[in-house]
Amino acid sequence: MRNFKVTILGKYLPVRLRKESSRGGSLHVGITTIILCLFIASIVLFLGAFLRTHVTEFLSSSSSMEEVLPAIFFSPPTPNCASSTMNTSLASPSADQVWHSMNDEELLWRASMEPRISQYPYTRTPKLAFMFLSRGSLPLAPLWEMFFKGHEGFYSIYLHVSSITDFTPPYSSSVFYNGMIPSKPVQWGTATMVDAERRLLANALLDWSNERFILLSDTCIPIFNFTTIYNYLIISSWNQSFLGSIDDPRPMGRGRYNKRMQPELTLADWRKGSQWFEVHRRVAVQMVSDIKYYSILKQHCKPPRCYMDEHYFPTLVTKILPEINTNHSITWVDWSRPGSHPSMFVRKHVSEGFLMKVRNMTDCGFTHRTRSTICFLFARKFHPSTLEPLLRIAPSLLGFTDK
Repeated sequence: MRNFKVTILGKYLPVRLRKESSRGGSLHVGITTIILCLFIASIVLFLGAFLRTHVTEFLSSSSSMEEVLPAIFFSPPTPNCASSTMNTSLASPSADQVWHSMNDEELLWRASMEPRISQYPYTRTPKLAFMFLSRGSLPLAPLWEMFFKGHEGFYSIYLHVSSITDFTPPYSSSVFYNGMIPSKPVQWGTATMVDAERRLLANALLDWSNERFILLSDTCIPIFNFTTIYNYLIISSWNQSFLGSIDDPRPMGRGRYNKRMQPELTLADWRKGSQWFEVHRRVAVQMVSDIKYYSILKQHCKPPRCYMDEHYFPTLVTKILPEINTNHSITWVDWSRPGSHPSMFVRKHVSEGFLMKVRNMTDCGFTHRTRSTICFLFARKFHPSTLEPLLRIAPSLLGFTDK
């Protein structure tokens, strides 16, 4: 292109000079014009060659565009990586990362994400997520401290506190230290109870190492040691979940169904169960992702006619993943007495014989789909006065370590 332009100018210039010379006095003006045109043309050619050379070098160099253009155009997230291996902090947040500033909508959205590739790109130790739904401080915390001792790295703890005024922060040496998640007040039987449970699940799902999710109350106790419970849920359960879900024909079951839930939920879909569940990660993701059925029950299942925490999850899991649920809770409670609440055990009830009876129960209420014959792993409701005899009996009976 440059040679072509120079050739044209070479042919054009003599003709232009002859014409200008025939015009007499205008020759000086013509020469000046030609010189100016040549000067401008040379500048254009020089700039074109310069830009072409340097732009090509820039684009082929290792320098990235982020180093040149403003940051607003390039702001992708930058994960922590070590060589070709994913940093384990991405999979296992440290304790101080439990607290965050996300609202419920943001939290549930983030927790609903799940890898589509089953093989993890890092060494992953499956963990049990213990999710405590408490009104305030945990009165039986010393028993749980004994239960968790020596098993670091195999569990995570999440604590939802309904009343901050009744909560005393644990010591820095406690397993519950930094375990409290952003919490909100909870009213029994209302949607706020379900919200708290989903909040716990969502926080626990942020740690990709958590494989099983156990919802416990502040009156729950373990009736086996950590190793037994871990092996039961991680190794022996064949990915089955333990969430109570039954078709209860009584007024407190089917009688709470509202026809306005149709057509999305029919009476045949309606289920009831204990809110104290244990679920596999696959189920937990669905429990925090649901919008459709949550909205229906929140609108049509309200006290005193209906209690959402007794029906929402049992109905949801039966609708979406019935094949991996045993329809049975692994938290034992005593419903032998009449009333809307199970029996509360106090100090005089706790003995080695009583705990052995609970541990050895064989009527699980479901067909075993695991490799174990154990029916229950936890029990409730235990009054704070039971702490002293529990601490005395637990080391020998439950085989707690004292490392």
